[in-house]
Amino acid sequence: MGQEFPITFALMFSPKKPLAMAEFVSLLAFMISIMALSIDAMLPALGVIGEDLQVANPNDAQLVISVMFFGFAIGQILAGPLSDSYGRKPVIFAGYGIFILGCLLSMVTESFEIMLVGRFLQGLGAAPPRIIGIAIVRDGYEGRAMASIMSVVMAIFILVPAIAPAIGQGILLIADWRAIFALLLLIAVIAFLWFGLRQPETLQVKDRRAISLSALWAGFKEALSFRILTGYMICAGFIFAGLLGYLNTAQQVFQEVYGVGDLFALYFGVIALAIGAASIVNSKLVIRLGMRFICIRGIVIIAGFSVLFLPVVLAYDGAPPFWMFMAWLFVVFFCFGMLFGNLNALAMEPVGHMAGLGSAVYGSLSTMVGIPFGWAIGAAFNGTIIPLVAGFMGLSLAALLTIVWTERGFPQ
Repeated sequence: MGQEFPITFALMFSPKKPLAMAEFVSLLAFMISIMALSIDAMLPALGVIGEDLQVANPNDAQLVISVMFFGFAIGQILAGPLSDSYGRKPVIFAGYGIFILGCLLSMVTESFEIMLVGRFLQGLGAAPPRIIGIAIVRDGYEGRAMASIMSVVMAIFILVPAIAPAIGQGILLIADWRAIFALLLLIAVIAFLWFGLRQPETLQVKDRRAISLSALWAGFKEALSFRILTGYMICAGFIFAGLLGYLNTAQQVFQEVYGVGDLFALYFGVIALAIGAASIVNSKLVIRLGMRFICIRGIVIIAGFSVLFLPVVLAYDGAPPFWMFMAWLFVVFFCFGMLFGNLNALAMEPVGHMAGLGSAVYGSLSTMVGIPFGWAIGAAFNGTIIPLVAGFMGLSLAALLTIVWTERGFPQ
């Protein structure tokens, strides 16, 4: 009997039959959305967390966001190579285990330092489902079929940031902030069981590659030797820094500067949907105009609107009318939606022969580039939107200069 249980348990998590398309797409969207949900559902609770855990500087509560991104950046660079060696499912299982441990730590702690350890583990654990989930699609599909699956998955993924703050806000109406971590833990357990019981392993043993640290280091250096990848990676890092600065300060800006109260989730969702709308528009324009054209114009628009808006912000002592702020924010985030996919695609152009490692390097290091700048914007919050607008202006100008360096001048 003692030997039968582990055998039965192992068989339960080793299904052989491929999933129907609808279930496969639903599972994949569920898996890759956990990172976005873990970030955005926490936003309404940042102030309360800071108070309950006795954070000395209210701005330090923003580390709940930044530290998770730090863990995610490290997880990205590890997840791909590990899954190529040990298979997709074991690494995803390990990721969910680490994520669940992080949720437990954050849920029960009375210490802000332990909270940050938990958030780091959540970011580290969220990386394998996010990164390897896309590899699972690549294992079984290609061409138009893969594009079709990913378009549906990303459409669902885009909706998560729009509704996640409302979920967090709703929980705070009936429970305290610890219940948000309980929800994240429950979602991770459901994803673990659903994935384990229903999804077959897609990387067969014969196709796996042994991990070689020397080979990984050589590939890492080779990837960074390409100016196009390095340049657009840094550019994406500057753009991500603006996004992180916004995420860090969104709760304070909306609720403290503008006093929107529980409507924070609604306004945040409207801005998040701007990214989704831009993604749809980009899919139509990129074929006709090209990725470089769209990236340069998008960054110029962000920089231009920020340069024009900053004097207005200063004239209103850092708190212009709410409609002005929302209009500026909508334009900026619409441009963000045009940028992220195109910057990624441009960076990958010279590394088709090592796309997996190149993608991991791009994703991890662009996040690393953005974290300190995003944290600086958040730490500078002073009860106005001046640091946010000035930060977007400086970062977009830096991104523009990076493209000039990358392309040795503006590409035609």
